[in-house]
Amino acid sequence: MQTQEFLQRYQQGERNFGHIDLSGASLSGVNLREIDLTGANLTGANLSWSFLSNAKLIGACLRRADLRSAGLAGANLSGANLSGANLAKADLRLACLEAAELNWAAFPEADLGGANLQRVKSDQINFAGAKLDGAKLMAAELMEANFNRASLVGANLTGANLREAHLVEANLRSAILLGVNLIEADLNGAQMRSANLTGADLHRAVLAGADLTEAVLDNADLSRANLAGSYLLKASFKKALLLRANLQGVYLLRADLSEANLRSADLRKADLSGAYLMDAMLAEADLREACLIECRLIRTNLEGAQLTGCCIQNWQVQDVDLSRVDCSYVFTQFDYTAKVAATRFPVERNFESGELGRQHQEDSSIVKVCFDESPNWEALVFTLRRVELESHELKFNVQFFESAGEQNLLRLSANRLVNGKILGDRILELYPDMLEKVLGKDAEILSLLDLAVPSNNAEPSQKEVLLRRQEIYQRMVRQISFILMSQTPDKFSESVQRLLDYLKQQGIPTEQIQKKVISQAIVQRAKQDPVFREQLLTWEKTASDRVRGSMMGEAVRYAIALLSDY
Repeated sequence: MQTQEFLQRYQQGERNFGHIDLSGASLSGVNLREIDLTGANLTGANLSWSFLSNAKLIGACLRRADLRSAGLAGANLSGANLSGANLAKADLRLACLEAAELNWAAFPEADLGGANLQRVKSDQINFAGAKLDGAKLMAAELMEANFNRASLVGANLTGANLREAHLVEANLRSAILLGVNLIEADLNGAQMRSANLTGADLHRAVLAGADLTEAVLDNADLSRANLAGSYLLKASFKKALLLRANLQGVYLLRADLSEANLRSADLRKADLSGAYLMDAMLAEADLREACLIECRLIRTNLEGAQLTGCCIQNWQVQDVDLSRVDCSYVFTQFDYTAKVAATRFPVERNFESGELGRQHQEDSSIVKVCFDESPNWEALVFTLRRVELESHELKFNVQFFESAGEQNLLRLSANRLVNGKILGDRILELYPDMLEKVLGKDAEILSLLDLAVPSNNAEPSQKEVLLRRQEIYQRMVRQISFILMSQTPDKFSESVQRLLDYLKQQGIPTEQIQKKVISQAIVQRAKQDPVFREQLLTWEKTASDRVRGSMMGEAVRYAIALLSDY
């Protein structure tokens, strides 16, 4: 059929042109909306700027066709052959290209938002700068595809083959990449926040400078991958393989690396502050100058690992053998002003072989003190100060205090490695005497601090009572906020309840604290920490009726109700 006759018949209202032969036809800028070209031969046809929205092109042959800037929104191209076709800047929103052949097809800057590309077959396809937000690419064959600077926000690529694909600076935020093949793919600078890469194969992939904040990479294979300088904040790597991976300078703050295999990985200058490394394999890993602030190492394998120059401020080590690490010295503090590790240990010398392991058995930066009853905080502060003065340049920070049954546990962090047992015993030894002195000299101490001391013969004025209550209120609010941000729900519900009871005894109303301080602090933490949010839901199911009905219990339940609105 001649092109002119075809166009006349279309203009007269005919729409069914199945299996028509229009190879090489010039149809640029033509309106062919809702046409049926099922099985048509459009090889080499010029359809640039044409209007083919909602057209049926099922099984059509469009090899080497010119479809630049064509309007194909909602078109059905299932099983079509678009090998070598040019679809630059084409509009393919919500189009269906399921099982289509796209070998060497070009889609630069095309819009394929919400399009269905399941099971497409392609080799070296070009999607550079294209929009594929929300597109379905499950089980697609996209080997060596070019997705440089493409947008794939929320796209589903489950089971897709992207081996050796190019995704430089691509936007894969919240994309679903379950079991995807990204072997030797180039994801340099890619945006992959909150992406799900569970079970993905990223062997030898390049992810330098990529943003994988809050991404899920559980059971993924990143062996020999290059992640240098990447952002992995709060990312999950449970049971992931990172053998010999390049993780130089990465940001792994609060990342979950439990049961991950990082044998021989390069983690020089990496920031693992707050990272969770339970049962992780770090044998022969290079952690020189890494930041391990508040990092949790539980049954972590560090045999042969290099730790020289690490910052271990407040790290938590449990059931870890440090006798076989390679370490000359560590830093026990971090200078947040200068943003550098500080306080070298040991001073002016290096560790002897196995010395760090021996030191860890006896020493740590943590001091635990158990009191039979809740301590007097004024007396405790003076006790800690005396112990500091007894030890050269020793400084304590209170990490937390919790009361459980008959045990009241105070956890302190020191500014250097110390023998926690000896110091804990010394604090308990000095405390009773200090308590007696503080109680006996209370009025004098308050006077020295220019605090009003009411006369023994006169009742305090209303103003003095209000000031005293305000002081107690502010002090309790700070303490409650700290507890809420550092303890789990099952622990802080009891700790905070005692403080609320104390406020009530002082005649201070607690309704504002319950709703504004406690509930808001819980909601803020739950938004930032998914693990804590799950702990809240568990508490709601398991807490006793007594705890749930307490003032603290009501505040926690109110916070949970607020969270349900997000």
